[in-house]
Amino acid sequence: MTKNNKPSATMKKANQRVILKRLLAYLLVYKFQVIGALITGLVGVFLTVMSPKILGQATNVLFSGLLSAKLIKAGFRPGIPKSVIIKLLNQHGLGSIAGMVQAMPINLKVGMDWTKFTNILLSVIVIYLVAFLFRIIENYLLARVIASAVYDIRRDVEFKINHLPVAYFDRTPRGQVMSTIVNDVDNMTSSLQQILGQMIFSTFMLIGVIYMMVSISWQLTLVSLVSIPVIVLTVRGIVKVSQPNFKLQWKQTGRVHSYVEEIFSGMEVIRAYSQQSVINRRFDGDNAQLCKASYKAQMLSGLINPIGGFVGNLVFVAVVIISGFQVIHGSLTIGNFQALSQYTRQIQRPINQLASMSNNLQSTFASADRLFQFLDAANEEEKVVSADCRAMVTDDLFAQDITFSHVRFSYQVDKPLITDMSFTIPCGRMTALVGPTGAGKTTIINLVMQFYRHQEGDIYIGGVNIHDIPDDMLRDHVGIVTQNTWLFNGTIRENLMYGVKDPSSISEERFQMITRMMHVDDFVSVLPDHYDTVLDADSNLLSQGECQLLTICRAFLADPMILILDEATSSVDVYTERFVQQAMDILCQGRTSIVIAHRLSTIVNAKQILVIDHGAVCESGTHHELLQQNGMYAELYNSQFENGMDDE
Repeated sequence: MTKNNKPSATMKKANQRVILKRLLAYLLVYKFQVIGALITGLVGVFLTVMSPKILGQATNVLFSGLLSAKLIKAGFRPGIPKSVIIKLLNQHGLGSIAGMVQAMPINLKVGMDWTKFTNILLSVIVIYLVAFLFRIIENYLLARVIASAVYDIRRDVEFKINHLPVAYFDRTPRGQVMSTIVNDVDNMTSSLQQILGQMIFSTFMLIGVIYMMVSISWQLTLVSLVSIPVIVLTVRGIVKVSQPNFKLQWKQTGRVHSYVEEIFSGMEVIRAYSQQSVINRRFDGDNAQLCKASYKAQMLSGLINPIGGFVGNLVFVAVVIISGFQVIHGSLTIGNFQALSQYTRQIQRPINQLASMSNNLQSTFASADRLFQFLDAANEEEKVVSADCRAMVTDDLFAQDITFSHVRFSYQVDKPLITDMSFTIPCGRMTALVGPTGAGKTTIINLVMQFYRHQEGDIYIGGVNIHDIPDDMLRDHVGIVTQNTWLFNGTIRENLMYGVKDPSSISEERFQMITRMMHVDDFVSVLPDHYDTVLDADSNLLSQGECQLLTICRAFLADPMILILDEATSSVDVYTERFVQQAMDILCQGRTSIVIAHRLSTIVNAKQILVIDHGAVCESGTHHELLQQNGMYAELYNSQFENGMDDE
């Protein structure tokens, strides 16, 4: 690192090499298609660069024929040596024509050879057609390779999402994640399409044109190549300045997307508090920073083409002037002059394309860097579970007590939350967790679900340490209902059956029984398509309370051994909640259930109530026992009762 703590140029180059290798690894999975694209591209370019020289031969035939016809008309007869013709032309003041005759094949017997001229033109047409076909094949193969590689990238992204710990999504804004896996991947796709096609064509074209120019005149080839170091130095300077702006551009894009998502999610709150002007000012600020970064990146990289074009035009003028003098002095034919003029233009095209490609490369590297950072994020810790431990994980195991023994946990190392927690959740009964906000109730749920790993102590289920239970087997036996009513695109029935491993195992009678007990049938039955009604991600057809009833019903349909209810009825009206609570009491019989509740009247029938405060259990017992202790629980309960929060 440099003194200003910015990555050095060497580190940046090393990072770009790593990114390039990783991108190539995705592409080279389809090496046969890549090889096919390279071969067809090489053949197509080879045929394309041959054409100007062949056309030059046609020009020579045409010019030679016309010149021969004029010489015959002027009285020159077949059999006269070329040296005599040149001498006579010089004597008559036609030295420029004499120089051209010296470089041309003169045939006074034939004059204009139309057959040869026609054959050359036809061969050029055939060459162009074949080159066109090979370019089509090349583009098809490249498109297949890139589409397949991007498919693999998206598959890895999906795999990564499913294996990242919950903590990653808790600390990373969703807008940033969405921007990375959508915008950055899309940008890489479009950029790779352009880069690979241009790179193959431009590289082969540059090599082919240089070879053909050398075969005509190596001196003029050197003149044409003067533009390369000028453009390379220009590109290096521009890239050095614009690369940070491309990174900032995509970073700001993610920030803007994250903020837009926040605005849409909280639109009701924004309008309720009349914060539209504040939102507009903040959005304008973020948008202005994005605009500034994009403007600088695009403006700087946009200088490459004009500079390359200007240098190329200067080189073209120089080549034309020098080769024109050579034609006049007889050291170059008209056809080769024409071919060199075309090659000079052709050589500028791949040089400028390769130079302007740095624009796409910078954008691709910036997006790929963000994507690979996402893919390189640490996965959820994989548990190493022996076969013996797996054998112990049966349905009977989850029908036993859950025990916390001297558990310690903190989200941040310097801010301990749970310091020494020990308690037992008896099987087949309801245990309620109550306490003030931030006391650690939801953290206990996260530890039971293994969304987070505790740092010290032990958690047991039926005497088996939770570290020895595979996460998938643990979560297969646990159902959870959170305050966030997550429903997915699909029908109501599909959402209700989401947690059921084998939908065929749920009979229609049981389905109807549970939906009626949860009062889901009350509002679904009035919908046009009933349980086949399609919901969007925001469930606009249903109220918040109705969505919450669906999530409760979904949990009971999954029939888990352990049920976790985190403020499961917070959005349900008190009248409906009473009936739902009665149904839940029936469905929870014989099932271990953990309930987090702020409305204490909903957990008065719990067999055990744990009062959590500052990451520790400060009280435990039944509702009546805790009231008799006249401690924190009694204070919480009485405050709700006195304020009319509960209708007990």
